[in-house]
Amino acid sequence: MRATSLVALIGLAVPLRAQTPAPEAKRTVELTGFVLVNGFFTNARVNNSDVPQFADSLAPASAAGGTIRQTRLGVLVTDPDVLRGSFSGEVDVDFFGGQQPSGGGRTFPLLRLRRAVGTVSWQHAQLLFGQESPLVAARSPRSLASVGFPDFAGAGNLWLWLPQFRATLEQGYTLRLAEQVAVLAPTAGTPQGLFNTQPDSAERSRRPYLQGRVRLAWGPTDDPSEVAIGGHLGWLASGDSLFQSRAVTADARVKLGPVELVGEAFSGKALAGLGGGGIGQSFGPTGVAVRTKGGWAQLNVRPKPEVMVGGGCGIDDPDDGDLSGTGRLKNFVCEGHAELRPHGPLVFGAEFRRFATTYPSGKFTANHVNLAAGYRF
Repeated sequence: MRATSLVALIGLAVPLRAQTPAPEAKRTVELTGFVLVNGFFTNARVNNSDVPQFADSLAPASAAGGTIRQTRLGVLVTDPDVLRGSFSGEVDVDFFGGQQPSGGGRTFPLLRLRRAVGTVSWQHAQLLFGQESPLVAARSPRSLASVGFPDFAGAGNLWLWLPQFRATLEQGYTLRLAEQVAVLAPTAGTPQGLFNTQPDSAERSRRPYLQGRVRLAWGPTDDPSEVAIGGHLGWLASGDSLFQSRAVTADARVKLGPVELVGEAFSGKALAGLGGGGIGQSFGPTGVAVRTKGGWAQLNVRPKPEVMVGGGCGIDDPDDGDLSGTGRLKNFVCEGHAELRPHGPLVFGAEFRRFATTYPSGKFTANHVNLAAGYRF
C-alpha cells in the first residue's frame, strides 16, 4: 500500500514539475567604461598634438605630454522580446569634445557623444537607428593611442559617426549574404558654433546622404570574416548649385586563427563630411569638388590570448589638379603597435606612428610615440 501511494505521488509530481513555467527573460542594463591614460611624444609639428592625423607644414615643433580625455563611458541595454525580435541599445561617450578654457589646460576636457545606437534584430533582418559610423565605412583599426579620432583618420579611414537609419536583410547560414541600405544625416564636416548651429552646405542641399552595401560573411556569427562593397551618394549646396558627394567603397575582415587582416578602400569626391576624406578637403580654391582615393589595412596577430602585436598603413591621395597647388596633396601614415591584456581589467599598449604629408611646398614628416595604460569595467 505504501509503495503504491509512493508511485502515485511521484506520478503526480513529475507532470506538475514539467508544467512549471520557465523564468521570463528580462531587460538588462549594464554600465561599462574604459579609463585610458596616454603619454605621448611627437618630434615635429602635427595638427593635433595628442591624437594627430597629419604632419603640419608650419615650422617644426616637438612636444611631449599626457592626456586622459580618451576615456570612454557607456550604457548597454538589452531586451529579448521587442517587436518579435531582440533589442540592444548602446550609448557611448568620451571626453574628447575639446577643452574648457582654463589654466588647467587638457585637464578640463568636455564630454562628447560618440555613438548612440538602437538595434532590433530578427533571424534574418536587422533595423538600426541612432548615431553610428557610416554604413560604407564601419571599420576602424585597432588602437589604444587613437581613440578620440580613429587611426588613419585623414589617411584613408572614413569614420565620422552620423545620425542614421539602417536596414539589413541576410540570407544563408554557413555563407551569409546581406544587403544593407542607410539614410544618413547630411554633413559637410565644417565647424559649428559653440551653441547655436547653422546649416552647412550639405544640410542646405535639403537632401539626406544615401548609402548601400552588399556583404558576404562566414565563420562564427559573433566573430565573422567578411568582404563587402558599398556606395555613397550625397549633395552639397554652393550658391544656387548642387554638387555631389559620392564614393565607391570596399572593406574586408579576414580571421585565420590568431591572425586578423582588416581594411577599407574608397574612391570618390567631396568626402570631408564622412570623417576627413580628401584629408578634410571637399572643395578646392576654385570651387571644384575634390576627387580623392584612399584606404588603409592593418594586420594583427595574437600569439597568446593576452598579447596582440600588429601594424598597418593608410593613405589619402586627393587629385592635385582639384586643389590647384594649395592645400594638402597626400597623407601617408604607418603604425606599429603592441597590446598586453593580463588577467583582469588592466590594459597596456604602445604605438609608433609615422606621418608623411605632402604640400605644394614639399613633404613634411612627423614621428609620434604613444604609451597607454587603462582598465575596463
